Amino acid sequence: MPLLEATNGQFTYDGQPLRIISGAIHYFRTVPEYWHDRLQKLKACGFNTVETYVAWNLHEPRPGEYNFEGIADIERFIRTAGELGLHVIVRPSPYICAEWEFGGLPAWLLADSDMRLRCFHKPFLDRVDAYYDVLLPKFKPLLSTNGGPIIAMQIENEYGSYGNDTKYLDYLRQGMISRGIDVLLFTSDGPTDSMLQGGTVPGVLATVNFGSRVGEAFAKLREYEADGPVMCMEFWNGWFDHWGEHHHTRDAGDVARVLEEMLQDNGSVNFYMFHGGTNFGFYSGANCPAPNQFQPTITSYDYDVLLTEAGDPTDKFYAVRDVLARYGFAPGAELPKPIAKRAYGKIRTDRQKGLFGSLDVLSEPIASVYPHPMEKLGQNYGFIYYETRISGPREKHQLNLQDVADRALVFVDDRFAGTIERWDPETKVSFDVPKEGVKLGILVENMGRINYGSYMKDRKGITEGVRFGYQFLFDWTIRTLPLDDLSGLTFEAGTASGQQGPVFHKATLQADHPADTFLYLDGWTKGVVWVNGFNIGRYWNKGPQKSLYVPGPLLRAGDNEIVILELHGTETAEIEFKDVPDLGPTA
Repeated sequence: MPLLEATNGQFTYDGQPLRIISGAIHYFRTVPEYWHDRLQKLKACGFNTVETYVAWNLHEPRPGEYNFEGIADIERFIRTAGELGLHVIVRPSPYICAEWEFGGLPAWLLADSDMRLRCFHKPFLDRVDAYYDVLLPKFKPLLSTNGGPIIAMQIENEYGSYGNDTKYLDYLRQGMISRGIDVLLFTSDGPTDSMLQGGTVPGVLATVNFGSRVGEAFAKLREYEADGPVMCMEFWNGWFDHWGEHHHTRDAGDVARVLEEMLQDNGSVNFYMFHGGTNFGFYSGANCPAPNQFQPTITSYDYDVLLTEAGDPTDKFYAVRDVLARYGFAPGAELPKPIAKRAYGKIRTDRQKGLFGSLDVLSEPIASVYPHPMEKLGQNYGFIYYETRISGPREKHQLNLQDVADRALVFVDDRFAGTIERWDPETKVSFDVPKEGVKLGILVENMGRINYGSYMKDRKGITEGVRFGYQFLFDWTIRTLPLDDLSGLTFEAGTASGQQGPVFHKATLQADHPADTFLYLDGWTKGVVWVNGFNIGRYWNKGPQKSLYVPGPLLRAGDNEIVILELHGTETAEIEFKDVPDLGPTA
């Protein structure tokens, strides 16, 4: 059966030369109803291959519990690509980065205080093996050697940027082979000596990731891969955004020029991304280049690439298509018609329910001497609430959270007292305590575990303890709030303007003709939105993004339930659905 091979400076497939022109589309960032549309647009641009990561945390949300349905149905995604005549590159590394929560690793790994990540540590490898025993057999019938579209698979992801445990890398390689993966295996790293030395495996094809300076990158790769073809496994033709920054963009002409340099150097390429999509739910990750520089990623993963977050071709699509056509890569499919978008206009929230008044519906109380992080309590994502009492009287002291990950709202006798953010040492809360004492409540939001670099062991909540002044506080009641099921909430008519604490707001959107739309929350502060029970992500007025993408398949003809958890308060009861997005200023 057909096999992709890398010899004598080129790829061959079934014995014939093949130049790989690939684009990244992550199945977990696009609703399944749109997979065919995005893949057809890839082919219509002249591409012959699609690449995707595999998100472990999506597929094994709890140890031994597996999910391959709906947006997690990776087999369907690969089969759809194959039906369109596309090759598929799969990157199933335990770690994927991807600005995805914890780089794709499941949060429950961190319940083990002794866990070591991405190295030859038996407890970690035992979990990888158990996962691969379920995952890799799903790929076997989809391999090109079995008549399927998968032509290559990755061993680990940019490992040289993290470590140098070659025994670990070889263990992953052997694990793939022993489970029947007999297509081309590869690694991908930055084009530097340390990265390539740390991340490559003898006998396994090395590729590099970069956004520019093609000649330097390919020259460095050839020092380590003298006989193989050169390939940019991640051509960064756009970029991602953090909360509080500007929206990143890159000129289409510059992207086309760099692509042409690669083609002139006989290189193959995988565009990262071709279509970015959306960090639905609580799956957006974070970066942290230094201990106090936590940078959470926004909900949109538009990435400013060839297709927008909503799947529309951009200037880059046409510029890249023109370059590929000049090099013999003509469009292999018709460009689908644009997907319908509608401006449903303004609607009002008319029912509310306070979060604190819903705690018994949303969670069970856990009594503890000291605060625990989420992972120790079996929680992956969302919020966690800590409550205790402080006796009085006491003079004014600062409340010290040791340490908080990531953003805490502090309440004293249910009154909001301030915010403490791990990335901002200026966010402090101080108060005095009257003779009768006070109730202290701390609501901590997980803004996304670190997905890249040296600080990935990123437990969420309060990791050590809470001090009022110098004194540690004990005797806590803890509530885990993953907010993955809101069906038990009982909403009340009227406004909640005088209510302390975070509030759930509910509205009804009438949509006789469901279509893509974009939700604007002007006048709202920060929170999370659910559409018909589906978590479409976070909003925050600090930007850059000003709208949330609502794919049409999430809507139904008739009434649609919109639930908003507003953490700080809103100036209005209105929300608005427009037919165009706004991802914020670009400078």
